[in-house]
Order: sequence, then structure tokens, then C-alpha cells
Amino acid sequence: MSETAATADPATADPAIEEWRTYDEFAAGIDTYRLPNTDIAGTAIALTLDDGSTVELAFAEHSVAWRSTAAFGSPDGAHDPYDAVAVRDDVVFVNLPLTSVEREALTIVYSTTTHRALVAHSVIGDEDVEGTPLVRQTFWSAVTDGGEPSGEIPAPSRDLIGKRNVYRYSPHHLYEHVYVSSQRYAWQCLEGVQRGHGDMDLSTVWKFADGLYLFCFREFRIAVASVWLHDLGYGLMTTGIFLGLNGAGESEHSRAGGHIYPLGSVSYPDAQPV
Repeated sequence: MSETAATADPATADPAIEEWRTYDEFAAGIDTYRLPNTDIAGTAIALTLDDGSTVELAFAEHSVAWRSTAAFGSPDGAHDPYDAVAVRDDVVFVNLPLTSVEREALTIVYSTTTHRALVAHSVIGDEDVEGTPLVRQTFWSAVTDGGEPSGEIPAPSRDLIGKRNVYRYSPHHLYEHVYVSSQRYAWQCLEGVQRGHGDMDLSTVWKFADGLYLFCFREFRIAVASVWLHDLGYGLMTTGIFLGLNGAGESEHSRAGGHIYPLGSVSYPDAQPV
């Protein structure tokens, strides 16, 4: 063995570490192990958000007609593509990768039994602001018109703080997450084009139901954000989407999902994270 090979640092020897990958490069194939789509064509749902605004959606086979009195969308209505996944028998994850307006996505999680819902609006900003992720997100709890709401109201949660999980999205995507506070999480890529890369980014966690958590992050180094629904109950699956700027500087939507492997957790004895 040569002296150079014997003393090489494994981290610096990995060529992936020398180049920070663009969003479209790491997102390719990250939906390989995602749960299959579910058919909600022919259904309609109306949501009342916690600020009193409304969202109405009517799903066709490949598109959804919708309108909203909220800060997003239009009371005059729009047509957009959508993607729907049944993460549990009674819980549906729906994402609208908007084409009626550029650089935005609308994600809705709703239950057909509790008639509770969560809404996340992701928007790519127009200008870079130092120290601030380019993609911003806004969240609402909501109720549906399916019946009388029951159970716990979805709300921000601290339940993931201290947990450490590995996420397998494909044979070529393996990531580790450590949830360090109510505002940030740390990640590193164990397998994939980002191998050796890692960071600590802004994050938001809302509890939707027992074992079901909406987890969202907004990256600092590249213009990308995500919305995930983690099933940390018996399912141990996650379903998500990305919105960001690709290597050409254009807005792009991607689906994602895969398996969750809990590694453990820690508890803070006295002073607690924010």
C-alpha cells in the first residue's frame, strides 16, 4: 500500500464531498420506496382553516379544481395537478405541485374519521436574504366538511426532539436525521450523491395524530424545502414532497418517500432545547 493511500482521509477521499449537489441531483429516485398513489378521483373536500379561511377541492383523474379564500390561491378558482397517497386507511396525503402559479406548492393531510386536516403552503422567494432559507412555509390546522371533528387538534409538537432516525428512500438514498430542537434538525447523507454532506437546517414539526407527524425542513445552502408525513407508529414509513430550484435555477417539484428506521433517542434532564 502506498503512503498516500495509507494516510488518505476517507472523508476528503470521497469525491462527493468536494461538490455540493443541486436539488435535482439528490432528488432523482428519492421516491423509489414511496407508498403507492391512491385514487381519490371523483371526490371533493372543503376545509375550514384555523384563521377562518376556506379551501374547496374537487378531484378529477389527473387534476383538481380548487379555490380558496386563504392567503394562497384564489376565490375565483384554479386547476392544478395533484398527487395523493393513503398513508393510513383513514389518512390521505395530498400535494398540489402548482402550475397555476409559479414556485409554489400546497400540501394537505386529512383524516376521513376525525375530519381533522393540516395545510402547508411552500413558496420559493424572489430574492436571497443572507441567513434565511429562500423557500418559506406557512402552516394551518383545519377541519373538513366530512363530519363532526373529533380527537386532538393538529398543532406544533416537540415530540421528535432528541430522536435519531435513518431514512431509506431507495437503494441509493440513505439519510440520518437528528431532531435537535423545535426549530432545527441535523442531517447527513450515508449513501447517495450527497454522501458525506450534512447540515443543520430550519425545521417544523406538527403532530397530526398518534404516531403521525408532519415534518418540514427549509435548507440554507440550497433553495429547497420539503413536506413529509412520518408514520412513526406501526407503519414506519414516510411520504413527502420537495419544492426547490434545480441546477438550472428553475422551480421544480419532486415526490419522495420510504422507510423509517429508528436508531434511538435522548432525554434532556434539566435545561431543554428551544
